[in-house]
Amino acid sequence: MEVTPSILTADFSRLGETLEEAVAAGIGWIHMDVMDGNWVVNRTITFGPALIRSVRDRLGSEVT
Repeated sequence: MEVTPSILTADFSRLGETLEEAVAAGIGWIHMDVMDGNWVVNRTITFGPALIRSVRDRLGSEVT
């Protein structure tokens, strides 16, 4: 079993710092809940392609 942290409840004002802490702790995966209102009751878009791209760029190839 592998625990994969999610950024859904992260403090987005500290997201970069939080991601660095997670990588330092040894994560190999990160979970991103993208809710667009079609498959979930919540009608709020959590985040989109720009944030996902930024996170991937920051984490590099060490985290999938």
